[in-house]
Amino acid sequence: MTDTTTKQTATYLTPEAHARLQAELAHLKGEGRTEISQRIEEAREEGDLKENGGYHAAKEEQGKMEARIRQLEQLLQNVTIGDAPADDGVVEPGMIVTVEMFGDTEKFLLGSREIIGDDETLTVYSEKSPMGAAILGHGPGDNVTFTAPNGKSIDVKVISATPYSS
Repeated sequence: MTDTTTKQTATYLTPEAHARLQAELAHLKGEGRTEISQRIEEAREEGDLKENGGYHAAKEEQGKMEARIRQLEQLLQNVTIGDAPADDGVVEPGMIVTVEMFGDTEKFLLGSREIIGDDETLTVYSEKSPMGAAILGHGPGDNVTFTAPNGKSIDVKVISATPYSS
């Protein structure tokens, strides 16, 4: 496991997710910036910028791209890179966790949304969230109570934890 900062502030990523994010960052900083600059220049050449929809759209896209670059740079500076956790049932980042809460079961990935990429079907909870921090290190059958942001105590029972695989 590679640790680039303290575990308390680090975000866990699989090696695959780390490589994918590094490639995305390189693309955005290279080809992405070049492409958007060309589109802005082409739109500028069309004339009056006040009523130039193409120019304004390209500038907005540039702003979103720069925000994503900043987000990726920050994420990749504070990351713990590791292989999939052991399939021992103990809750840790990178696991698909099933819990019972409020009489219902809920299944989610514990870790960063960046681990799953474009899979929008899986809910993600950060290991730094109140529930995530509370269930870390627990296994099937363990009952845990944590305090929600609204101040209420919430009881959670860990049902299972298995490594996430893409």
